[in-house]
Amino acid sequence: MKICFLTDPLVTTVGAVRPALLLARAFYERGHDVSLITPRFNGQTEKELRADNLPLKAVGPRFSIITSFPTLDAWARCLLRNNVVRKICDSDVVINTSSCILAQAHIYYAQGLMTRTLDEIASEMPLHFKYAYHLLSPLLKTLERRFIGRIRHISDFFIANSEFCASMYKRWNIKVDEIINPPLDCSFFKPTTSKSPEAYVLTHFGTYGKEGKFPIIKAIADAKVTIKAFGNVSSVPKYLTNHPNIHFLGTVTEKELVHLYSNALYTLFAFRHEPFGYVPIESMACATPVLTYNLEGPFETVMHGKTGWLMNSDHELFTHAIALWKNGYDPGIRYSCRKRALEFDIKKISTQWETILTAS
Repeated sequence: MKICFLTDPLVTTVGAVRPALLLARAFYERGHDVSLITPRFNGQTEKELRADNLPLKAVGPRFSIITSFPTLDAWARCLLRNNVVRKICDSDVVINTSSCILAQAHIYYAQGLMTRTLDEIASEMPLHFKYAYHLLSPLLKTLERRFIGRIRHISDFFIANSEFCASMYKRWNIKVDEIINPPLDCSFFKPTTSKSPEAYVLTHFGTYGKEGKFPIIKAIADAKVTIKAFGNVSSVPKYLTNHPNIHFLGTVTEKELVHLYSNALYTLFAFRHEPFGYVPIESMACATPVLTYNLEGPFETVMHGKTGWLMNSDHELFTHAIALWKNGYDPGIRYSCRKRALEFDIKKISTQWETILTAS
């Protein structure tokens, strides 16, 4: 079978592009003819994909106006153009995983609404972005709603990546046919040590704090909890990068990340908005429990008291973070974390997808 994936800009291999990349590799290994189409890609991603025998094609401009947020740039261009591509590739099955390509497809994989994300992170964005979004948000929400409606119309199946994600689309009267969680390669994300965890808490800042509420993380660090953090340095305030109890590591490799997860006491995921959330799954795959909020995507993946702790407010999160730092937890929880993460392994998720592809 010839399968073509449409993705967001492939200037990274994590986040919203990861499901397509993992599924593409899995389907290629099963004998399918797989290719990828994206608005743009960088040299490193191209090199990795060509090494995996995955053809790659760009259909957008070679540069971004919003250089710090290329997906936002490609998304905005797509909304403004609003042109449907009827025949984007010659494949038996086209799977559109992108918020930046309006194309006819057999399956659209919905991973969240950009305007909902922007609503949550606007307060941490640079002033010019913040003011621009404040002025343009009503128009952008109207355009995004029209975009999603057209995507639904030109896609045979509409699949969401979580129950919470599906609920956002259903509020716009979009029919969701199926829910399939994003996959993770649990043969790579796995524990690297059998020793007791080290004395640090791991967290991720994300783009403009999407996966990390800066004020609550600072409050926990102020309480003398040692935190190691990773993420894009350009979107993190200096009061965090210069904090004496926060060791900011910037962008790390996936190999380094596995080591960080495996040795952390726990992972703090103080997100602002998260339709699914890879950080909790990655952490649990490395046998490390997760402290997060009792809502959105992480509510569906983290099992309270078994693979982590789900809190109902910033105050609860702060209090529990300190208690875990001082008192620890039953080490048996780490085994349960690994077991839970295997529910999202690429081997299992790709089988779910293959069932749908066969039916379509």
